[in-house]
Amino acid sequence: MAGEYIIEMRNISKRFPGVTALDKVDFRIGRGEVHALMGENGAGKSTLIKILTGIYKKDSGEISFEDRIFDPDGAASVQRAGISAIYQEISLIPQLSVAENIFIGREIKKRNVIDWKTTRMKSSGLLRGLGLDIDVDMPLGSYGAAIQQMVAVARAISIESRLVVMDEPTSSLDDDEVKILFGIIRKLKSDGISILFISHRLNEVFEISDKITVLKDGQLVGEYDTAALSREELVSKMVGGDARSIIADIRAGSDKSYEEFVKAENIKSGRCIRGLDISIGRGEVVGLAGLLGSGRTEFARILFGVDKYDNGHITVNGRQVRFKMPKDGIKAGFAFCSEDRKIDGIIPHMSVKDNISIASLNQVSRFGVLFKSKQANIADQYISKLKIKTPDREHAIMNLSGGNQQKAILARWLCMKPRLVIMDEPTRGIDVGAKREIEDLIRQMAGEGISVLLISSEFDELIRNCDRIEVIRDGANMKTLTGDEISENNIIRAIAGSGATGNEA
Repeated sequence: MAGEYIIEMRNISKRFPGVTALDKVDFRIGRGEVHALMGENGAGKSTLIKILTGIYKKDSGEISFEDRIFDPDGAASVQRAGISAIYQEISLIPQLSVAENIFIGREIKKRNVIDWKTTRMKSSGLLRGLGLDIDVDMPLGSYGAAIQQMVAVARAISIESRLVVMDEPTSSLDDDEVKILFGIIRKLKSDGISILFISHRLNEVFEISDKITVLKDGQLVGEYDTAALSREELVSKMVGGDARSIIADIRAGSDKSYEEFVKAENIKSGRCIRGLDISIGRGEVVGLAGLLGSGRTEFARILFGVDKYDNGHITVNGRQVRFKMPKDGIKAGFAFCSEDRKIDGIIPHMSVKDNISIASLNQVSRFGVLFKSKQANIADQYISKLKIKTPDREHAIMNLSGGNQQKAILARWLCMKPRLVIMDEPTRGIDVGAKREIEDLIRQMAGEGISVLLISSEFDELIRNCDRIEVIRDGANMKTLTGDEISENNIIRAIAGSGATGNEA
């Protein structure tokens, strides 16, 4: 007799250099069950999925699939076992036809020649079963993202999967297309197929899942019946809060009024940003709170001029602007410390000195000639001011700790005397001492009249440092918190949609 669970992962651990991605995690999915896997960035979701689908090898633990010990060894072996994965980025080939994509790698042959008639017939039948009637001879790329996602589902069904992994499958779908996909998920469930569903959209998770497993910092928080869990409880479990207010004496928030410096109104960009209104005063620290995928980073990139937006407008000092590229933002006095400092921040093999001065070469050069003494003086000034721990200014920045790398990136922008500093997860991955130093610098900048837009997944960090917090969800404003309203409980309630105000999505 078949067991209750189609897959069981027990005591799964995985380490990377300097990081424990998973620490003795248990995870299981029932037969014919839609099971959501939740957690913030760094929680371990991706690592767990990659182990399940054969991309990573586990360091320890045991996996059983269909009541048998299972050791995934590459994507092909996983598919043969009856597990399919549908990722956020469609992993099919747009130049090939729909039919070719459904049966790629498992071509239907007759006398060693591809049987195109049967391939088309079976492809059409699979898609009609999903409520889709399209020309399967057309290139996949000629159809939109929603249809491509349905083709990926058809491919999963065609290999007779008993478990389908859906990683952010709705990210490129509109609301009507999401309804179609959910109808397909319910049909798969009724056919006894299990679904592992990953989404940052709380509404979707509560609508479609039977159970939810939460990971945090590579550890299992717990497994819960969706119907027995409130949104507030889920958010608390994901971020590690306990829905209590933080003691007032560690809160920076105040009722002080600030002269408006930057104002973004009704900013829209695809499905990521759906009408955001954000204002920032001179010398004010404004926090953006929200879960992964809420639109925080996307808004920061738009504000700095990295990405374009569809609608809305931005004013600086009351004058409307539209930055076409980051250099336009820099000219306006904006600085941007990005979320991933190793990829978008530091230049690893260059020295600390070069990393600090690279954005202000006009101050240390003339007619194309670099004055090394001026460059060294600026670097030494900020190494001292920001207490960057380095053997000397010529030391390669990649050999510094994460906290000191972050301070060097901040020094790069402070050299340019910015009027607004956008900080996206500035303390992620750094130790407690360096974190406190970064937070001290934030308050110091505000004291000098520099505006700060602070994005952080750590609510207590926002509470300690922000004068005002804008809570956003699914690219829309949920609530503005000021003064005594600033608390972990209120942030969690706003994200969950309890008592929220603004343009709720």
